Amino acid sequence: MTLDYKKSSLTKIIKKIKENDRQALKELIKREQTNIYATLRYLGVNQDEILDLVQDILLKITNNIQNLKNIATYKSWSNKIILRQFYDYLRKNKKIKDNIKIIKDEEENTKKKEEIPDHSSNPIKNILSNELDEIIKNAINNLPNQYKIAIVMRELQGLTYDQIAKATKTNVGTVKSRIARAREKLQEEIKHYIH
Repeated sequence: MTLDYKKSSLTKIIKKIKENDRQALKELIKREQTNIYATLRYLGVNQDEILDLVQDILLKITNNIQNLKNIATYKSWSNKIILRQFYDYLRKNKKIKDNIKIIKDEEENTKKKEEIPDHSSNPIKNILSNELDEIIKNAINNLPNQYKIAIVMRELQGLTYDQIAKATKTNVGTVKSRIARAREKLQEEIKHYIH
């Protein structure tokens, strides 16, 4: 009986990978690349470097997954890899300060834009949703790294406080405090946009 990888749980896929099933490894990579990309995007990684960083992370996961002793800890294990690579990225890019700023290219804004018709059911709602998403991303990027990492791991990755504490090598109380402060700062920054 062959395994339907698309419908299989993460646990089953990792078990198959440990049995050297290459198809299971492909499925894991396919599932994880979007998640890793989104995490790095919210952490404020430069758009030009994000794909290389995603590849580096996937390579580390692929090369080290056989060493994973407890499959149930995969999420926190993989997030440690993401964080290590993110910190390496920050060290390599010393010009990036504690708060990463998004800089818009003025030349891009002055180019003539071609209108593309929107055939969705509610284009105004889509525009507002996309605009709010950008506002939230910018607000997250303005957080200090320790808050940014905690809030992204909690809200985007859906990790528990314990998993975040293990990944960041801090205690649960510190994680809760950082998340609470991050939420306060985010609410303060986006309150003008939400009525």
